[in-house]
Amino acid sequence: MAHAAQIKVPATYMRGGTSKGTFFKLTDLPEACQVPGEARDKLLLRVVGSPDPYGAHIDGMGGATSSTSKTVILSKSSQPDHDVDYLFGQVGIDKAFVDWSGNCGNLSAAVGPFAISNGLIDPARVPRDGVCTVRIWQANIGKTIIAHVPMTNGQVQETGDFELDGVTFPAAEIQVEFVDPADDAGGSMFPTGNLVDDLEVPGVGTLKATMINAGIPTIFVNADAIGYTGTELREAINTDAKALEMFETIRAHGAVKMGLIKEVGEAAKRQHTPKVAFVAPAKTYTSSSGKTVEAGDIDLCVRALSMGKLHHAMMGTAAVAIGTAAAIPGTLVNLAAGGGDREAVRFGHPSGSLRVGAQAERVDGEWVVKKAIMSRSARVLMSGWVHVPGDAF
Repeated sequence: MAHAAQIKVPATYMRGGTSKGTFFKLTDLPEACQVPGEARDKLLLRVVGSPDPYGAHIDGMGGATSSTSKTVILSKSSQPDHDVDYLFGQVGIDKAFVDWSGNCGNLSAAVGPFAISNGLIDPARVPRDGVCTVRIWQANIGKTIIAHVPMTNGQVQETGDFELDGVTFPAAEIQVEFVDPADDAGGSMFPTGNLVDDLEVPGVGTLKATMINAGIPTIFVNADAIGYTGTELREAINTDAKALEMFETIRAHGAVKMGLIKEVGEAAKRQHTPKVAFVAPAKTYTSSSGKTVEAGDIDLCVRALSMGKLHHAMMGTAAVAIGTAAAIPGTLVNLAAGGGDREAVRFGHPSGSLRVGAQAERVDGEWVVKKAIMSRSARVLMSGWVHVPGDAF
């Protein structure tokens, strides 16, 4: 029996922040995959190696975690005053789906470097030395991201001494601005109209919750309300099936209350959003690398789940949600950080800590955040082609 030969597709494997994924130029994809649909999804699933019942991604480029089962498609921007359109696909691990409902904040740091190196930016806008400002249209959520990419001798500067908790080696710093990060489609970054809601979760109870659409839709609850301290590492959550089931139940019921889905059963097909996170006042703890995170060096502790598992550090988009919520007096995040007005927050996560800035103000009775800012880093890990069976899509 004859089988289709493999084809090869130009691609770059990149780390951005505490995530990594396979990057493509739109025009390099097979013609059938240059438009949204089944063919594109099947191609990306095969590239990553999903669905994989073994949960290992041995036969693909994925790393069998939410941080490493990622794909990015870039093209010259179709939007005025933007350089590049950025489309992010979160690929399921053991299920055959690609979730296009949100952004990846970590990989946002790699978009600028890829766009510069792959000719997607007008050469007149790329300095030989200094900083290249890349204006990114995040196509999943219809938002602007501005990346400040260091340049040396006409090339993206990737090496440096900037250290990012959750990343093993230092690299060059890339400042990323998330402009107007709130999802204002519903008229408010707080879809229920409240800074804090009573969220009824069957089998769990009624939880105080801050539900916010900023960076990525996120549900925040207090750690002590669900039996945690806020200093937990991955193993404490990810090896506990009952805990994971509880968090998924919270996520599903929160998604309904946020208006993202109509009934809880739909949450299984929308795993990338919303995120669920738990917060606690600052405490001293030992990070996953063995480093001590001192309570005096952070404002609060936050732990967040992505694709059904506790994240090893913090999703970039969730960091935007944390910074935004911290800037608004009265949210659970703000209260855990000590309350009051603030324009930046440093929070502890399983791998260490991260600082994110955001400025909030009330406009016509609604909270508005113009932008959130954080520093990340990015690096090309491998470039060339990915190979997939010709009949995979």
